[in-house]
Amino acid sequence: MLKIGIIVGSTRPGRKADAVAKWVLDVASKRTDAQYELVDLETFNLPLLDEAIPPSLGKYEKDHTKAWAAKIASLDGFIFVTPEYNHSTSGALKNAIDFIYAEWTNKAAAFVSYGSANGVRAVEHLRGVMAEIQVADVRAHVGLSLFEDFEAFTTFKPRDIHTPLVGALLDQLVGWTRALQALRAGTLPA
Repeated sequence: MLKIGIIVGSTRPGRKADAVAKWVLDVASKRTDAQYELVDLETFNLPLLDEAIPPSLGKYEKDHTKAWAAKIASLDGFIFVTPEYNHSTSGALKNAIDFIYAEWTNKAAAFVSYGSANGVRAVEHLRGVMAEIQVADVRAHVGLSLFEDFEAFTTFKPRDIHTPLVGALLDQLVGWTRALQALRAGTLPA
């Protein structure tokens, strides 16, 4: 069974990412094509990148890095739930991505974003980051508006139109995750 991590991409006090991620998990849990789980950056308590050796060499020295690497290695694909801060993703999410390397590669990712412009600029930046760490990102994307999907910019109340979009995102993600699983296993024909 495929394992998909729904990554809560903010550690900011008063964040909205956890409510959005729980909603994505609720929608995904009705499916039988993969196991879905929340992966909350806050629980890993990663400092600013503090490993002396580049992550591409895979020689992690810190316990927090090893725990983060083990969690990401255990997953086949990802849904990044990201806010948009200053036309980009959160510093906490970018930092977490940068901590490790091989654990990300040859896997698939999708994005659920939110912000005043639906978080689309955060996703634009994340797509470039995914390319560099060899993660295939799917086209489907769910963008949520702080004006229309959050009551008083605080309480998450997604409009009904988003639920089928999450379904389309999951369809694409599961397909790509399954295909890349074969690549990682070395079972693709030569």
